[in-house]
Amino acid sequence: MKTIANDTATGPAVTLHDSADDAFVAQFKRDGFAVLRNAFSPTEVAAINHQALKICRGDLGAVDTAVQSGLDPAGTPLIETDAEVLRRYLCIHYPHKLSDEIRATIAQPSIVNALTQVIGPNVKSMQSMLFIKSEGKPGQAWHQDEHFIPTRDRSLAAAWIALDDATVENGCLWVMPGSHTRGVLYPDRDQDDPRFDCTAESYGFPYDEDDAVPVEIPAGAALIFNGYLLHRSLENSGKHGYRRALAHHYMSAESLLPWRDAEGEYFGEFDFRDIVMVAGEDPYEYKGLRDISHPYSRPDKEGGCDR
Repeated sequence: MKTIANDTATGPAVTLHDSADDAFVAQFKRDGFAVLRNAFSPTEVAAINHQALKICRGDLGAVDTAVQSGLDPAGTPLIETDAEVLRRYLCIHYPHKLSDEIRATIAQPSIVNALTQVIGPNVKSMQSMLFIKSEGKPGQAWHQDEHFIPTRDRSLAAAWIALDDATVENGCLWVMPGSHTRGVLYPDRDQDDPRFDCTAESYGFPYDEDDAVPVEIPAGAALIFNGYLLHRSLENSGKHGYRRALAHHYMSAESLLPWRDAEGEYFGEFDFRDIVMVAGEDPYEYKGLRDISHPYSRPDKEGGCDR
C-alpha cells in the first residue's frame, strides 16, 4: 500500500494499494472506492491506447458514422493526424465489441481478484467505455452509476482504468467518500453547465463541494468504486493533452439485470443477457447470451445533446 500526495492542494492524498488486500477491501467498504496501483503495465497501457486509436479511426468497425466519417464535403476521406482523429471523440461505449484486446481487459486478473473481494465469487460485466477526453473536452456532472445500471442487490461496481496520468488539470475523477453507504439514488436533472457533457446531474444529496476528493492516479492504476458512489469529472483544462481511460462495469452474477427494454416481460424478471462472465459461475447460463449493445459515441454538447 502506498500513499501519494495530490499535485494540487485540492484534497487529501490518494492511497494506492498493491493488491486487493484487507486494507483495500476495508477502504472500499468505508469510502466506496479504492485504487489498485499497477493494475496494468506500461506495455499494456500502450497497447490499449493503440487499440483506442484504431477504434477512433474506424479500423475495427463502425462506431458512429455521423462522428467518425472523416469526410470532406465532397465525400473524400480526410487525411487526419492521430490527434485530429482522437479529438473527435469524448467517449465510446462498448469498445470491447470492436477490440479483442480491450475485451480481454475486462477480465484482467488483478481487477477480477479485487471484484471477487468486494462483490462475491461470481461476477459478470455488462458495459465498457473508452474515454479519450482531449484538450478542452468536458467532464461529467455528479452522478451515480446505479442510476443508469440498476442491479437487484446493489452490487454494481466500476473499474476506471487510467490510460494517462489522471490529474486535476486534465479532468480526473472526483468522488464523495462514503456517499454510497445510504444506498439512496438521488434525483437527477438536465444541466447546461459547459464543464460537463450531456449526462444528467444528480442533486439533492447531503454533501457539498468541500466533501469532494480528486482521485489523481498514474497511468495503469485502476479505481474500483461502488455503483452508489457520487462521482464526477471536470473538463480537460487544455494544458496536458489527453485524459484517456477505460471503464468497465460489473455486478454479482446471482443478480438479474433489469436494464433497457423488458421486451414484454415483468420488469422485475427481466434479465439483460449481453454480458461477459469474469469470475465464478453464471447461475443463469441456461438463458444463453445475446448481442444487444453496439458501439456508439457519447455527445459532448458540440452539435447538441440530441444527436
